[in-house]
Amino acid sequence: MPVSPIVGGPQPATVGPQPRSVPGAQRPRNRTLPEGTEARGFALYVGIDEAKAEAAGTSLAAIVEQLKALLGTLAPSAETYAAVAVAAEGSGGRDVDVVRLALQDRSAVAARREAEKPEPEETGVVIDISRKRVTLDGHVATLTYKEFELLQFLVLREGRTVDRQAIIEGLWSDGEEEPPNERTIDVHVRRLRAKLGAFEEIVRTVRGVGYRFDRHADVAVRYSSTPSPDVF
Repeated sequence: MPVSPIVGGPQPATVGPQPRSVPGAQRPRNRTLPEGTEARGFALYVGIDEAKAEAAGTSLAAIVEQLKALLGTLAPSAETYAAVAVAAEGSGGRDVDVVRLALQDRSAVAARREAEKPEPEETGVVIDISRKRVTLDGHVATLTYKEFELLQFLVLREGRTVDRQAIIEGLWSDGEEEPPNERTIDVHVRRLRAKLGAFEEIVRTVRGVGYRFDRHADVAVRYSSTPSPDVF
């Protein structure tokens, strides 16, 4: 975050005498540190460019000098080292993030590498409920809205056999379309299977009853973070 120069202004309240440390007393351990290590200092990243510093009536050099002066009053024995982060003109992002990357902050570099990793190529069937999308070996299946709704209806009832009448009542209950007959459901299922190609067996026919979604090792289902409106 930007740091303004410390010039004038109210002085810190006077603090009473601090208790002296007892020789030989053990300092409390910083629980955030790994066992067998100790803190030897810290890095403070300041995100501000020359233009912003000038607009605040100061400069980067002046900010550094005043921070060093403040540290000299707080801990006179502390050693300091200042490094200016240099980035290409017009670099996007928050100033402090640009600074951390320029100075090779380990966590910032790791986060950037993770963000730049290419997504692994997906194989098999991925049924994404949240995005209403099906991919087959990484390629998006061209399902119609109703075909996806039919597949989702079966997926949300995984392992259960759903009869044709239940499908009609579940997918055509809004009254916007005329409900089909049970033979039409067979046509919808046949078209859905044709578009699933080599993975058509995930929609299985249970003779004399209806249809069932069977998950295999090469099938992944991604659910939305909010409850499905398909209540059952």
